[in-house]
Amino acid sequence: MTTNSAGPGGAHTDPAGSGGSYAATPPANTHSSEGRSVGDIVGDITRDLTTLMRQEIELAKTEAKQEVAKAGKGAGMLAGAGVAAHVMLIALTLFLTFLLDHWMDRALAALIVTVLWAIVAGVLALTGKKQLQTVNPQLETTQKTLKEDVQWAKSQKNS
Repeated sequence: MTTNSAGPGGAHTDPAGSGGSYAATPPANTHSSEGRSVGDIVGDITRDLTTLMRQEIELAKTEAKQEVAKAGKGAGMLAGAGVAAHVMLIALTLFLTFLLDHWMDRALAALIVTVLWAIVAGVLALTGKKQLQTVNPQLETTQKTLKEDVQWAKSQKNS
């Protein structure tokens, strides 16, 4: 995709970091309007708007993929925390219960160990929740460039 810095949005670097860029607005009309038919002008505007919309859709897709990746990492951390807490709870609960059984009733020892592992699981869950809170599904860059595109289209209409 080519980059053109004409228009209100200028050129935007590809948010995915692949080195490409997206033009926030279609190419500026470099043709003189003298000697051109209304059909040619309307055709150019239609083509420019089509290009603009395709570029905005690509930008939205890229931003959405980035946010989904962040959400996936947070969800993966929560899942990992759950599995780790479960496995540790089983193995270490038995160990600690039998260890504490030397000084107290086995039922009380099991209760103490269970409370300890509930605290560990809670800490892991809060860490995963913080990671998920960094996800921004608003696609701010796309919203900004769409607003700029509306202003650009209005200015073209008034020209």
